[in-house]
Amino acid sequence: MKAVVSYKYGSPDILELKEVGKPVPLDNQVLIKIHASSLNFGNLVLLKGQPFLARFAFGLTKPKYPMPGGDIAGQIEEVGKDVKQFHTGDEVFGDLSICGWGGLAEYVAVPEHALALKPHNIPFEEAAASPMAGVTALQGLRDKGKLKTGQKVLIHGASGGVGTFAVQLAKTMWADVTGVCSTRNIEILKAIGADHVIDYTKEDFTLKKEY
Repeated sequence: MKAVVSYKYGSPDILELKEVGKPVPLDNQVLIKIHASSLNFGNLVLLKGQPFLARFAFGLTKPKYPMPGGDIAGQIEEVGKDVKQFHTGDEVFGDLSICGWGGLAEYVAVPEHALALKPHNIPFEEAAASPMAGVTALQGLRDKGKLKTGQKVLIHGASGGVGTFAVQLAKTMWADVTGVCSTRNIEILKAIGADHVIDYTKEDFTLKKEY
């Protein structure tokens, strides 16, 4: 199969498209034919090895995971004998950053806990853009922030990848949402449901007493 690989840290110029062995799923894994994958800041950390502390997880002198790519969507082609949740032919999406990366390839073998069924009403491309940023936003609001119905929430960087998910998730929790962004992104935040928008290029949101 074809895959994007990097055997050292550096800029995107070091990435190579190569023929590599097609993975064979373990008993607790599924083999996915990847239809779409997406990139975010985590991919840059893995590629560049910066900040340096990240190398203690990703490899001190060279990448521990030579095939980058975290967020993917695709279709299951093979199922290990211990897999309970999925079947051959299922359309799935997930975040591979917790199980070895490898999303920039034609196929990947991953544990079932890294995946979820793809909703039928969204394309593979949209599904592949969701896992890492979407789960980060959900954890921040629900698990760490303990956001409750009717509360007010301020989302800094609301027009970014995690921020746009956070705005929409907060609205599903019936929160009153204030988003902070630059002038060019004000209409984006209004379109996805923000109740109030602060343009940080024109006012210091840290000085406001209420949102």
